[in-house]
Amino acid sequence: MTQQLPQVPSTEPELSGVRNFRDVGGLPTVDGRSVRFGRLFRSGHLAHATEEDAAFLSTLGLHTVFDFRNQADRKVEGADVELPGVRNVNIPLNDPADGKEFWKLVSSGDLEQLRSVLADGKAAARMSDSYRKMIVERTAEHSRVLHAMAEDSIPALMHCAAGKDRAGLSIAISLLAVGVEREAIEADYVKSNDPHRRYKVRRSSTAADAMSPEVMELLSPLFDARVEYLRAAFETIEQSWGTVESYLSDGLKLSPETRERLRERLVTEA
Repeated sequence: MTQQLPQVPSTEPELSGVRNFRDVGGLPTVDGRSVRFGRLFRSGHLAHATEEDAAFLSTLGLHTVFDFRNQADRKVEGADVELPGVRNVNIPLNDPADGKEFWKLVSSGDLEQLRSVLADGKAAARMSDSYRKMIVERTAEHSRVLHAMAEDSIPALMHCAAGKDRAGLSIAISLLAVGVEREAIEADYVKSNDPHRRYKVRRSSTAADAMSPEVMELLSPLFDARVEYLRAAFETIEQSWGTVESYLSDGLKLSPETRERLRERLVTEA
């Protein structure tokens, strides 16, 4: 039986307590089809959603919210708001302790400390490395998400803290699995750089230069959605598995039947 889904307007809503929300519907596939609207959404965390935000999200007919934050994130930001009838699945995509001291330094370190760990391309290199690690170390988690969507978890919303890295990569992998064009995946990914979507940089440092232009420039690679990060993930797929097809079948254990169910749920008819 075909599930009746709500009609989702093509214009994006203004959510005051949720950053970086969007529907990935409309993205083209390599065989001339497109992703259906109202099936797959992405955003930053839902912990600060207002009543109006929650009311809007409740109109989307969501089955599952995939929360990729770890325990440390959830401790700082709080749990997602509860949406009636929606399943919330927490699948951390990095270790809660991974980089704890680094992010503490980002928040409170002085200019000299930040220069030592972020300058001369080190910040961007760290981000690219984190994407590579998520590809090779989190195949079980990404497989779990895709199998869940193939079975019963659509419409789905994926989020992390900013909706940029962990959610961005998970969305990219989901789109690869149903044959979305690589250029379209990258174009959606960099939308997270739009001013109204960006994660707000917060610093606990009280130093006079805590938010100086140089500090913000040093921090910017950590809060940017740079296509080079996503391409590092794609390159790692090809280096580790040879092809995207092998990554999907051997790395993520997606059978042809599972991929076909995903396409039926996410992609328009031929």
